[in-house]
Amino acid sequence: MLKGRDLIVLPVLFLMLWFAATASAQMDVPCSQYILPNGLHLILHEDHTLPLVSLNLWYHVGSAREQPGRTGLAHLFEHLMFEGSAHVPLGRFDQWLEAAGGDNNASTTNDRTNYFENVPKSAIELPLFLESDRMAYLIDSMTPAKVDVQREVVKNERRQSYDNQPYGMAPIIIDETLFPKDFPYHWPVIGSMEDLTAASYSDIVGFFRKYYTPANASLVIAGDIDTGNTRALVEKWFRDVPGGKIIPDTTFVVPLLTENRRVIKEDKVQLPRLYLAWIAPKQFSPGNAELNLASFILAGGKNSRLYKRLVYELQIAQDVTAFQDEREICSEFYVIATARSGHALTELERIIRQEIDTLGQIPPADREVQRAVNQIQVDFLDQLESTAQKADQINEYFVLTGNPDYFNQDLERYKTAKAPAISNVVRQFLGQAKGVTLSIVPEGRTDLAAQKDLKRD
Repeated sequence: MLKGRDLIVLPVLFLMLWFAATASAQMDVPCSQYILPNGLHLILHEDHTLPLVSLNLWYHVGSAREQPGRTGLAHLFEHLMFEGSAHVPLGRFDQWLEAAGGDNNASTTNDRTNYFENVPKSAIELPLFLESDRMAYLIDSMTPAKVDVQREVVKNERRQSYDNQPYGMAPIIIDETLFPKDFPYHWPVIGSMEDLTAASYSDIVGFFRKYYTPANASLVIAGDIDTGNTRALVEKWFRDVPGGKIIPDTTFVVPLLTENRRVIKEDKVQLPRLYLAWIAPKQFSPGNAELNLASFILAGGKNSRLYKRLVYELQIAQDVTAFQDEREICSEFYVIATARSGHALTELERIIRQEIDTLGQIPPADREVQRAVNQIQVDFLDQLESTAQKADQINEYFVLTGNPDYFNQDLERYKTAKAPAISNVVRQFLGQAKGVTLSIVPEGRTDLAAQKDLKRD
């Protein structure tokens, strides 16, 4: 009979054996690629594990493609795309998919807008029809009245998610402080109230006609499919959609801050919260993987450096997290910590910067690096369990690297990362670089904010 220590050792041995087995394993995610005459890039991946199919359509437009004074249009279309098209009456998009046993959703980021459906394999033509109809004929059924309704919906979403949400304005304040006004990450994905109001109907129609075209889109279909038959179905439904113009890539010079910028915001909150943010390398570029590993070493779980110092040992923080918001032009690295009652954010900032400096000066131990790699690998492989997530990852790889089957190369970046390289990027992008320090404090308690450090600022 297994007892005590044996029950503890078995899971550890299992994990060790599992990682040893997968460390050198190559993931096989074969993809077939085609370009339709109208420019639509089609990527097909067969996965016969379950009788399900996931469609994942990326339009290569997000808030970064907008112009100052006309922000929020990409996210507005995330709503308008469900308001009916020429052959799909209002409300039928969801109803028909649900009746077929499917589901759908959409999301918008700075760099892209994504629409996706998951259906039984027998219903694959339904989402193809729905997506092709709104790509070709959305404007035919769109009216100023529909636009105005969704304009108000988006404004209300902004109020609920940002303006009236405790700590909700933090990401908007940080981006506005971190980037200059003409840089495409300066404004939020959801846009501003003023810009949403100012956008005319012709502005909105023009935005759709420019960006929502086959030439500016990539479609991934993954799941229980036959590649030849599926390609024929895609051609059937999309071949008559006008291609549109290819949108050239725009080169942006990533800004560098010459000073640490400090912002204090009073909010209806109980506890003060500290946000430290820096500009980081763009996704998949040199230094990107090492900074992801650094985020796990600093605050990836209860054994991480910052969690042990701030939460366990000193007991001056309720929580602490670190992560990299990865983007196409450049990324952002965050450390966020909430103070315990009776403690000011200056205390938290001092410890956080001490740990960042230490990591930048002394390479992390091999066990710390391996633990971070293991955490990333678990998350990575867990994501592949879902056909829908795998389809979205294929699309991301294609758009950002040109290779839809970039899975092995992506994971290899972490497996081969060395401790000195992690230390170097921490020193370069977090220790020596200037960033933003945001203190969100209870109303009337600016004394709890992180105070200026004359040695650093």
